[in-house]
Amino acid sequence: MDPILIFICIIVGGILTSIGVHLMPVGGAPAAMGTATGVATGVNMLSTGAAMTGLFTASTVAMVTSNIWLVSLSGAVGSMLMLAFTMLSGTLIYTQGTGIVPVSGRVTKDPITGRDFLSYKTPQTDGHGTPDVSFLSGEIGAFLGGFGGALIFYSLVFYAGFNIALSGIAALGIFLANAVLSAYNIGGTIEGFHDPKFKLLPRALLACFVASLICASFIYIVAYALPIGGI
Repeated sequence: MDPILIFICIIVGGILTSIGVHLMPVGGAPAAMGTATGVATGVNMLSTGAAMTGLFTASTVAMVTSNIWLVSLSGAVGSMLMLAFTMLSGTLIYTQGTGIVPVSGRVTKDPITGRDFLSYKTPQTDGHGTPDVSFLSGEIGAFLGGFGGALIFYSLVFYAGFNIALSGIAALGIFLANAVLSAYNIGGTIEGFHDPKFKLLPRALLACFVASLICASFIYIVAYALPIGGI
């Protein structure tokens, strides 16, 4: 057990989680009707799905290696794959099923490709689908969030002495605490790093730092006060 590394990994993981959540394109209920850019679900649901997939891949790798980078990167890749398939599926439904072009409602041109948005945006909507800039932002967010969640998981397994099952449950709980704080900071929908709401990130980082510190303190107390290793 290494208490210092427990604190470092959980706090860094919580901060990465917050950044990742702010990068994910979430359209909420309006996106389900094609009137907002992003995936048609809430911030918590989307980030939780990505985190769980990342934890599955990270736990699998953790059974064969104790390399912190391999475990964390496997979590990041798993999270990226989940979100990529989710965004791609939604895009196919929008383009092929309803015949609307993925465009942003926050900028007039795609910051990545330079493609015109304004000419294709349906009047009285805030965009629709998942345009290139939002897709890229989501993948970056999934990488950071998955890496952060796997880092928390790693610290619980190899530094706190928890078993894999207990570590997965605890890591998901810590991830969710940071994701919920970030979701409240966003307050609804967000398109990615080009969205004006992304500028609200600093106050979420402070909140997640405090929350992660509290979680790390609790893990430290449990790991050193109770003989739970191997349970």
